Amino acid sequence: MTVEFTLPAALEAHEPPEARGRTRDGVRLLVSRRAAGEVSHHEFRDLPALLAPGDLLVVNTSSTLPAAVRLDRISVHFSTPVPGPDERLWITELRRLTGKSSHPYSGGCPGEWIPLPGGATLTLVGRQTDRLWQARLSTDVVPYLRRHGVPIRYGYVRRDWPAATYQTVFANDRSTGSAEMPSAARPFTPELVTRLVSRGVLMAPITLHTGVASPEAHEPPYAERYEVPEPTAALVEHVRSRGGRVIAVGTTAVRALETSVDASGRVQPSEGWTEHIVTPEQGVRAVDGLLTGLHEPKSSHLMMLTAIAGSELLTATYEAALAERYLWHEFGDSNLILP
Repeated sequence: MTVEFTLPAALEAHEPPEARGRTRDGVRLLVSRRAAGEVSHHEFRDLPALLAPGDLLVVNTSSTLPAAVRLDRISVHFSTPVPGPDERLWITELRRLTGKSSHPYSGGCPGEWIPLPGGATLTLVGRQTDRLWQARLSTDVVPYLRRHGVPIRYGYVRRDWPAATYQTVFANDRSTGSAEMPSAARPFTPELVTRLVSRGVLMAPITLHTGVASPEAHEPPYAERYEVPEPTAALVEHVRSRGGRVIAVGTTAVRALETSVDASGRVQPSEGWTEHIVTPEQGVRAVDGLLTGLHEPKSSHLMMLTAIAGSELLTATYEAALAERYLWHEFGDSNLILP
């Protein structure tokens, strides 16, 4: 069971906070405390005071691809490679362009080819799901997207923004692969990171390349590429052994860490493809808290949040967010769930 609610259109963030006269770290931060069963209201720049020396933030270093290629009537969203030796075979979504927004496109058939800008051709191989295709590009995908792609944008964002708008301060150019921004880390700035380090808060990287979401489908996540490096696994175990708290920055960090837990409950270095889905029934074993955005009704991410916060606290959190008019989506406000 997860929280159920209706999201008013007025609470969708239509542009980055910088366009609203705020800094990245000037978004609002709703803090949920599991032990006390209470919520409180802050700004994101208050984060150092909300964490304790010895706490560990686990951050995703994946950088965001300009993963959408627009044609006259449809847009192709490139999600993730299909696991296997064919690096040009990717999971894609076709979306019908209607004015400034887009909607899932139900057309297409196996073997159909779609001419793309720059002389490239996309061939539809077969359905991955009702919404997604396995499709092969006639050239290497990532270099092609860097030349001809734009960041994925859904209808609630009213105009295009530069690619830098969709990168976090932790993004590593050598680790490019997310179709959509790992947006939980977007409010961090270099100055805020400095303040956190000065406070004694630790940081460690993981990588998980996010695939495309669909605002309409509410599907569970499919396989995504990830890596939990050895120093990160060791630091997680060190912090846990000394009574510190492991706070994942984003649902992607939770997914990577929970994938890497072995049978004894220890986080081990690992990499590959994860299909792990965190549910309230399974719970979490690697993380104590989560820093994330506000998630849409019926989103599979709400199962993960329920596993971390519990259903009563999560319900109270979202009731407070709605009442105080917090903003949703990648350019919106944030939620910190603490033990």
